[in-house]
Amino acid sequence: MDQKILSLAAEETLDRLQEYLQNLKESELLGLITKQAVKGKEIAALLRAIFKGAPCSQQNGVLKRLQVYKHCIQLVESGDLQLDIVSEITGLLMLEARQLPGTALAELATLFVDVIKGGSLSNGKSLELLSTVLTALATSKETLAYGKGELSGEEFKKQLINTLCSSRWDPQCVIHLTNMFRDIPLSAEELQFVVEKVLRMFSKLDLQEIPPLVYQLLLLSTKGSKKIVLEGIITFFNQLDKRQKEEQRIPESVDLEAATVPLDQLRHVEGTVILHIISVINLDQGLGRELIKLLKTEQQWDHGKTLCPFSVALVLSVSIKHRFEEQVFDFLKMSIVRSYKELQFLQGSKFLQDLFPQQYDVASIILEVVENSAFGWDHVTEGLVDLGFTLMESYEPKKVVGKVAETNYGFSKVPAQQACRLGADILLETFKVHEPIRSAILEQVLNRVITKAASPINHFIDLLSNIVISAPLVLQNSSSRVTEAFDNLSFLPLDMVQGLLKAVQPLLKVSMSVRDSLILVLRKAIFSRQLDARKAAVAGFLLLLKNFKVLGSLAFSQCSQTISASQVQADIHTCYNSAANEAFCLEILGSLRRCLNQQADVRLMLYEGFYDVLRRNSQLSNSIMETLLTQIKRYYEPEPDLLPPLKLEGCIIAQGDQIFLQEPLAHLLSCIQHCLAWYKSTMHLRHEDEEEDDEDDYVGFQQDLEEMLESITRRMIKSELEDFELDKSADFSLSSGVGVKNNIYAILVMGVCEVLIEYNFNAGNFSKNKFEDVLGLFKCYSKLAEILKEKAGKNKSPSANKTARSFLSMSFVSTLLTALFRDSAQSHEESLAVLRSSSEFMRYAVSVALQKVQQLEETGQTDGPDGQNAEKMFQILCKITRVLLWRYTSIPTTVEESGKKKGKSISLLCLECLLKIFNTMQQLYKPKIPQFLRSLDIANDDAEEEEDINVTEKAAFQIRQFQRSLVNQLSSTGDDFNSKEALSLVTIISTLSKLLEPSSPQFVQLFSWTVKICKENNLEDAPCCKGLLTLLFNLHVLYKSPVSLLRDLAQDIHAHLGDIDQDMEVEHQSHFAIVNIKTVAPTACLLVLAQAEKVLEEVDWLIKKYKNLSASETSEDTSQASSQIQSLEKAIILQLGTLLTAYHELVQTALPAGSCVDTLLRSLSKTYTILTSLIKHYLQVCRSSQGTISGRLEKLVKLSGSHLTPQCYAFITYVQNIHSESLSFAGEKKKKREDETAAVATVMAKVLRETKPIPNLIFAIEQYEKFLIHLSKKSKVNLMQYMKLSASRDFRINVSTLECALQEQNTEDAENEPDNNQTVAAEQPAESQEPKKKRRRKK
Repeated sequence: MDQKILSLAAEETLDRLQEYLQNLKESELLGLITKQAVKGKEIAALLRAIFKGAPCSQQNGVLKRLQVYKHCIQLVESGDLQLDIVSEITGLLMLEARQLPGTALAELATLFVDVIKGGSLSNGKSLELLSTVLTALATSKETLAYGKGELSGEEFKKQLINTLCSSRWDPQCVIHLTNMFRDIPLSAEELQFVVEKVLRMFSKLDLQEIPPLVYQLLLLSTKGSKKIVLEGIITFFNQLDKRQKEEQRIPESVDLEAATVPLDQLRHVEGTVILHIISVINLDQGLGRELIKLLKTEQQWDHGKTLCPFSVALVLSVSIKHRFEEQVFDFLKMSIVRSYKELQFLQGSKFLQDLFPQQYDVASIILEVVENSAFGWDHVTEGLVDLGFTLMESYEPKKVVGKVAETNYGFSKVPAQQACRLGADILLETFKVHEPIRSAILEQVLNRVITKAASPINHFIDLLSNIVISAPLVLQNSSSRVTEAFDNLSFLPLDMVQGLLKAVQPLLKVSMSVRDSLILVLRKAIFSRQLDARKAAVAGFLLLLKNFKVLGSLAFSQCSQTISASQVQADIHTCYNSAANEAFCLEILGSLRRCLNQQADVRLMLYEGFYDVLRRNSQLSNSIMETLLTQIKRYYEPEPDLLPPLKLEGCIIAQGDQIFLQEPLAHLLSCIQHCLAWYKSTMHLRHEDEEEDDEDDYVGFQQDLEEMLESITRRMIKSELEDFELDKSADFSLSSGVGVKNNIYAILVMGVCEVLIEYNFNAGNFSKNKFEDVLGLFKCYSKLAEILKEKAGKNKSPSANKTARSFLSMSFVSTLLTALFRDSAQSHEESLAVLRSSSEFMRYAVSVALQKVQQLEETGQTDGPDGQNAEKMFQILCKITRVLLWRYTSIPTTVEESGKKKGKSISLLCLECLLKIFNTMQQLYKPKIPQFLRSLDIANDDAEEEEDINVTEKAAFQIRQFQRSLVNQLSSTGDDFNSKEALSLVTIISTLSKLLEPSSPQFVQLFSWTVKICKENNLEDAPCCKGLLTLLFNLHVLYKSPVSLLRDLAQDIHAHLGDIDQDMEVEHQSHFAIVNIKTVAPTACLLVLAQAEKVLEEVDWLIKKYKNLSASETSEDTSQASSQIQSLEKAIILQLGTLLTAYHELVQTALPAGSCVDTLLRSLSKTYTILTSLIKHYLQVCRSSQGTISGRLEKLVKLSGSHLTPQCYAFITYVQNIHSESLSFAGEKKKKREDETAAVATVMAKVLRETKPIPNLIFAIEQYEKFLIHLSKKSKVNLMQYMKLSASRDFRINVSTLECALQEQNTEDAENEPDNNQTVAAEQPAESQEPKKKRRRKK
């Protein structure tokens, strides 16, 4: 039969073929097609023959063709045919489809839609035909019946697509359908409908099917709707990530049915999708531009919606493309810093936190991307590394006037610092996760350390150190880069050299070549002409001595260096034997001995480093002690009766007319004292191990040094200042050589005294005689200190008030304070009474503690042993705090020293020291604050370390102690009131209040107490008033919005200063007694205006959020968005309304000329600018959606018109009047005295400066009124009925004042006729200058 059809088709005429096909039954024909298709033979030829015999010009032919088409579609979808046969059939049907009439095409298309709706489309092979049918249908010019009406081919196609996208799709066919739509010409509306349908299908598909579907969708997006496609993909994966996190957080809450896919599977799918997007961006650059545009736009509205782990990973992958690199990193930098700024903004205001409870943490999002990239996201890692370095370089610490301005030894608070820290965290985490790029990261870090040496690079040094700690052996593969870095050591600043060497120190223990190259560099540097290079060499050698332990050295558990050999999993002794190590260390010591003949700075480094070397490498004690003994003998006077005991002339050197310090003698003695103390404390550990000869040597060193120190002590106490050529008559001016020499001598002697004080206290073991020696040494110290202070005061030099750094070690200060204030042992009582009898000595002990804590706060370390050991410093601070707290709370200031001489009391010094400690704890030791507070709790001294510590409760307990002291201070009257102490107490309470949880009852209690104090205490001390009001504001903003508080304070200010209209009497109802005639201006007034400024900033930020929310409101979440918009609108208008009532009081207040007036005028300008911004938004809303304005806004406009604008104009007149009085007063002075021209010019300049904000304010008011007029027209609500336009301007001519002035001038002319010419000449310059000034101001 098939052969018959084929032979007939070969004939020239088709009549016989048509007749044969007409007589053939449908079942026979379709059966024949099926048979041939399954066999795979001649199916194409058969179909061509059938189509030849069924021409579209005949109705029967069309019907026959339709039967064939329907049957072939079923065959193709059956899955029984071979793929090549399917392709052959589909291709032939697609070719012939264009010849079908419109009705047939419509019937075929409807058939397809029904099949898809019915879910009987099995493999989607026939969908290629549907695309051809729909395309042909769109071009058909026939009118087609649809329902009861008729449609054109294009409209029919559109209707079919709508029907198709509105129906249910079988998940198996989604990919085929998406692919099909690529071949159909679609309008923008149809394309959007299709895309939205495909995106909705994402959630119904198996996760493994998402990547190919995304790829098809992206190819489809080349037609348009790129934004919707990208937004849909990002939103889908963002929701999946959130669900995954939720399951990990609360695994029990997830139903088995709703459980998502495994984490690794999700990450691999996300990685594949990102790769697909990148590959399509390579083909279509517009998709990349659309992605960045989408993220930038969405980011202004909602951080959480755009910056999620998936979108960040995607955009970082796009950054690899050079064309998008700059745009991507600019966007990410801006997003990160803005996020940090907003977080900081929200954390400082309870009012904003209530409006925006969800806070977005950008750092965790980006670090999550690093974590996710471990699942084979190699395309993201390059972008992550670039982002890390970009952040670190863009927000690195700034160098200002030779020092680092933003060096932060504690925890980052500024957004720029947080961004820099995030960059370092990204690099460190990427380094840990991705092994292949470790060497690349390390190389880039080392490059930046070397090339950026001129600018601060602490952040890169810290990163390098963390990298090495996380994977020390990786350095072995990059040892050549490290060696190259060493070549530049002599050009780096000293702190950078120390940081770099500490960071790479583990490598020195496992790589002999690197160690040798370092030693070579250091040996060259030690003979360099540059002082910094020699100091760098000393630092390097000392580090080597600390870390290359000689076998037999004692274990040292209190080591300040956290890096040890165990971190590199290699023991030094397996590489080098003991003898080699000892020889190596002794060789280095030999090099360092040469440095003892160099400048004072180099020697100083050695003396500060020897003690740490000794503790870490006890076997070197023999050599070190010998070196120190030899050095001190140069300056020691061996004759026991000669005074003074030290040869100071050898400690200085003259170069021309200048005198320089050559030997830091006090540092040398300090080093000897600490080394000797350590040596004595560890001697008992040596007795069993050491040989006789060595022991004799050690005992010899010890005995010689002890005898020296005893002799120096004895003779220093006997010595008078004249023995050192220092007395009150000596010259101490720094301008002469003798004065410089005397200053150096004085500082050396004071330093020696301090070192000996520490030595004798420790060596004395609470001996009365030793403590008397300590007091004798202190007298020598204090005499010199007083002379220096007195002389410096006379010279009025800038460094007059700078005290020389104390030589007492931090641990000794802790021991001394504990002994002086807390030691109640019976056996110590008699000896300690000697020291306690001297209040000057106790004051000195506390002042040294204050100096040490201040140094720790500023630099993150202190001088002396363990000064760089953060853990040790923390423990010492805890001890000092306990002692000082006890001392302050146990002995009231009033009882302390009734007849004390000049200088601060011990209690006040304790208080200042406590304040510094509390600040230092929050800056440097934030994670350890719970342990710190527990250590202050004496009752729980033995409590277990593991117990959970409630920081709020502990901090509240400490706050209560200071509250009691403050109340006592405030209740004292007259001379008993100590302003400095009260201010310190307020500052301490303010500092500790930061540790309270704002939602806790303890915080509310402190807030209520502060309000009560401010309301009830009529405190006339301005600094204390400022401290208390600042505390009140700081607490208030964390409790609720402070606008009502500002209104009450403004009323108090108005009542105390009076009204600008002198005839009007202000009703006096005092809200806060702390605002009184002594504190009202400028203290209280400026604080209120500063807080109002902050409220205005919050409102301005809210208005921006309000605008963005209004612009991004979508139909999906209209109810939620509209409720948030309404709450925002209500909050903005309430804030502004209450703030207007506060300004209403202030603009009617007779403020004194100066900063108060200037600040108020500027603040009013900003208020009107923000009101204008709000009005502009409503104007925009009215233009776009024909919306109406709310009643709240109308009330706000009414309030501004009745309570602010008229008063502003009156206030402007008042300001002009007080400045006119200033000018007239200056004019009178000028007439009286010609030599006061400069003073008059100063007054005039001041007046001009202070009146400058007036035109700005008037402009702001007029802009506000201008946009109110526009809004009135658009909204059909007459808002201008509330505004009274005033004629008052800053250029107003007051007629009555002018007439009075003219009459006075005429009178003066009549009286002073002889001097008329002089008067005219005097007035001429003023008249000629005034118009010029006006012209200048107009410009």
